[in-house]
Amino acid sequence: MNEKTDQIHIDEYIRTYQLQTIFNEELRTHFSLYTFEQGERICDQGNPAKHLFILVKGKVKIYTTSVEGKTLILSFKTPIELIGDIEYVHGGNLINTVEAVSTVELIGIPYTTLRKYGAEDPALLQFLLRIITNKFYIKSSALSFNIMHSVEVRLASYLLSVTGNKEAAEKETKVNLMDAANLIGTSYRHLNRIIKKFCEKGLIDRRDGGLLVQDRKGLEDLVGQNIYE
Repeated sequence: MNEKTDQIHIDEYIRTYQLQTIFNEELRTHFSLYTFEQGERICDQGNPAKHLFILVKGKVKIYTTSVEGKTLILSFKTPIELIGDIEYVHGGNLINTVEAVSTVELIGIPYTTLRKYGAEDPALLQFLLRIITNKFYIKSSALSFNIMHSVEVRLASYLLSVTGNKEAAEKETKVNLMDAANLIGTSYRHLNRIIKKFCEKGLIDRRDGGLLVQDRKGLEDLVGQNIYE
């Protein structure tokens, strides 16, 4: 993680996402820019929550872990998205783990500053309400997705999400198969069987611990609209 006060880039993101309509001037003066590299955790479930983060560049993976140690993907997110909003409103520790899928940039602001300058700001409160309501809807859909859809569909969705686009899909993607099995809710052995099936169909290719998406359209046809995003 790298934290800096890069006002030029912060101002660019403020204009791009019209953050001036959501965060008042006093709050914007306390913005900091954070950079996380692929694989870095932005926050860990169960840890204290201290900042509200605004995702302004890249993609993150959001997942939850049960008391038994089982993990489950909830969604992948791209800008503009908030991290730490539910914890800010509700209080308490972080409820999910958020990990960078690509290099990401986030604008961060401490909760103490939010409470001091934004606790009664109608624009900010309305924005938080919309975002949080949408998150509960997405979480419900994600849980239904994992219950109702086959491992084939869940794996195809996972691969589409971690590759992100056609250009990224054409590059070899390193996938920790044990992590992938946990995240989509299946066994390591069964995941290997599905990967073998996908390879035989020409959807993907397995190379030295990495997976290469060869037929993105084929994966999309398998998934339909039921993707983690």
